[in-house]
Amino acid sequence: MTDTIASDAPGASPDETPTPILRARRLVKTFGRVVGLDGVSLELYPGEVLAVIGDNGAGKSTLIKCLTGAEIPDEGEIFLDGKPVDFKRPQDARAAGIETVYQNLAVSPALDVAANLFLGREKRKKGILGSVFRVVDQKGMREKARAELRELGITTLQDVTVPVENLSGGQRQAVAVARAAAFGSKVVVLDEPTAALGVRESNQVLELIKNLRDRGIPVILISHNMPHVFDVADRIHIQRLGKRAATITPESHSMTDAVAIMTGAARA
Repeated sequence: MTDTIASDAPGASPDETPTPILRARRLVKTFGRVVGLDGVSLELYPGEVLAVIGDNGAGKSTLIKCLTGAEIPDEGEIFLDGKPVDFKRPQDARAAGIETVYQNLAVSPALDVAANLFLGREKRKKGILGSVFRVVDQKGMREKARAELRELGITTLQDVTVPVENLSGGQRQAVAVARAAAFGSKVVVLDEPTAALGVRESNQVLELIKNLRDRGIPVILISHNMPHVFDVADRIHIQRLGKRAATITPESHSMTDAVAIMTGAARA
């Protein structure tokens, strides 16, 4: 199947060629005889939500893992802000400003909301208490956590001292996304953020994604939920059999069209 691009960057005029904030070019990844990625390219532009869809085994997870340092591609190039990057581990991607929220969330249930937001990046008190005795600045972290939640429009988490184990699934997802937004200065990657959530909580997460975009933070959204994808995505990258089958928009194609391309019943 040909690698078809149905649209340019959102908001770009015909005379402009905007620079993708994140770009993958001809990525190849194999696992023995199994081909995970077969020359896949992807472009994420500033201030957009790019959905990545595809059937099981299409290469979605492998693509995202290569972009975020969890896997190292066998061939191809990845660019961030137009500069080549070579991520060897997820910490490299995080250090470069790419934050990922995986399906399992990786939150610590026993810790409160603020502590989870700063997990692995705890703020220390100023002066000798922080530098020598490594005393954590709980007050500062809680103030920052409240500000971050408020800025993202998260109203369901009023108390940042509540242990995460006492929160609902949607609230836990909000904590994980808020953590990514707080530290993902360039890109936020969300892997099935509405999976296993009810309608009301799913809608809250979708609003959160829109808020991230409104703040200028580009988002890669991996999802099986077509209505959610068509609700928030500016463009949709479709994976099929380890290749990019097409990149479409909700304006240019319907959900039925997207599924047909994803399953091979139609071309873009």
